[in-house]
Amino acid sequence: MTQVDEHFDPSLVYRPEPVHVEKQQKLRMFDVAHCPDRVVKTYRDMHRNQTVEFVTKKLQDFHMCSRGHMTVMEALQTLNKFIDASDPDVDVPNIYHAFQTAERIRERHPDKEWFQLTGLLHDLGKLLAFFGEPQWAVVGDTFPVGCIPAPSVVFGIDSFEGNPDIEKYNSQLGKYEKNCGLENVLMSWGHDEYLYRVLIYNKCKLPDEALFVIRFHSFYPWHSGGDYMYLCDNRDLELLQWVQEFKYVN
Repeated sequence: MTQVDEHFDPSLVYRPEPVHVEKQQKLRMFDVAHCPDRVVKTYRDMHRNQTVEFVTKKLQDFHMCSRGHMTVMEALQTLNKFIDASDPDVDVPNIYHAFQTAERIRERHPDKEWFQLTGLLHDLGKLLAFFGEPQWAVVGDTFPVGCIPAPSVVFGIDSFEGNPDIEKYNSQLGKYEKNCGLENVLMSWGHDEYLYRVLIYNKCKLPDEALFVIRFHSFYPWHSGGDYMYLCDNRDLELLQWVQEFKYVN
């Protein structure tokens, strides 16, 4: 595992002050020629293996939330041993990112404690990696399965070579109806969907806005790329503002 400098401050990369704007704009540069090999491999494996069948099986396998029991702090401390292989920018344990995101939200929204808590919790689904799941089924940008990948998906449609769903669902809508709502769309399996379902299972009292952010914060082709709008209903478009605000601090 990568050695981490205990004095490293990841906020230096993400601070909102003008001096850091240029650095922030250079984040999430997914270029095969310049990305670390671990990032390219993670996405290639993800795009080859995330199918309707795979996602459906994972939803069944994890629907009882029976893999373990821990407090939020125990979960965060466990993630101190985890480094996201899909992130080309920051090579530090995930616990840094959790506290940093919560602090950024507290700075911008001191009156919204639910939003601050969302920032702290949003990546806890990455505990999947400690339950035997490969990183391509845990991390990275999410996307709908069951329809053709949109242009803004990381590394493009060529990275889906070998995925059997590409021929089976080879249209923009695929298996879905226009404006069916993201609630009715199968997303690629990973930490977003897993944590969302854990919170629902445990009757979490966070508001709908928080649960929506947790479920779709990695859906970059939608909230940043502007794709897949044809799958959204009015509720999705109303809640999009919270996902986009979260993107600013995440």
